Amino acid sequence: MHITSRDNSLLREARAVRDGKIDDLIFVEGLRLCEEAHRSKLDIEAVIASDELLRKDRAAITIAELSHVAKRSASVTEKLLASISYTKTPQGIVVLARRPVSSEKRLAESLNPNSLLVVLHQINNPVNVGAILRTSEAAGASGVITTDNTSDPFSPKSLRGAMGSAFRLPIWRGPSYMTTIEWCKARGIVTVCADVGGTMAYTAFDWTGSRALFLGPESTGFTLEELMQADHAVTIPMQGSAESLNVSVAAGIFLFEAARQRQL
Repeated sequence: MHITSRDNSLLREARAVRDGKIDDLIFVEGLRLCEEAHRSKLDIEAVIASDELLRKDRAAITIAELSHVAKRSASVTEKLLASISYTKTPQGIVVLARRPVSSEKRLAESLNPNSLLVVLHQINNPVNVGAILRTSEAAGASGVITTDNTSDPFSPKSLRGAMGSAFRLPIWRGPSYMTTIEWCKARGIVTVCADVGGTMAYTAFDWTGSRALFLGPESTGFTLEELMQADHAVTIPMQGSAESLNVSVAAGIFLFEAARQRQL
């Protein structure tokens, strides 16, 4: 199907998904990310591709594969694609897919005696959320928990930063901080907060065994009450006058130290 009107029902639906107005669908943009969605066996609802991208051989093959499994597919001009794109420079293709299952059950099924979980607590920058998901997968984390008031890991900005990791990692969205702490303790998972005021350096902490790394709000960090509920608080020793690191950068430092210790 070739769409010529900006007011076409599929394009209106795509904008609604892009803007978070349809909860059960996610907005995937860009050829590489759409390929990841297909590889991860997401349920593809619709494929919308530009005429220009369809003229490129490799892209045309991918679009044909996506269209084969999608319920709907359409081609549009670059101008019409720009009307639904999340980016200033359209990337030639948008996929609407069913939101991956993100539940306590799926996360619990991924646990083992040496689980490494990552907990994102009220992190409201979707770019950081996506970057942490990507780093979590790369460092071998078992799964991720995003507490209430944390940015949606399946928003367009988060998905771009995660580059497919959000499709593969078990994710549990929406529990409170205390629910998460209690859930971990009930399963023998040691809880550790990343905190600039922590008394233990991250390299001195024992990351082997079941661990849950808690990463807090970028602007305020954890409250004293929240820190008291966790088993440990660790920090990254720093030089100079910098007060803290970006949360996604800090996540990478913690997680790859954990990965290093687990490989010894």
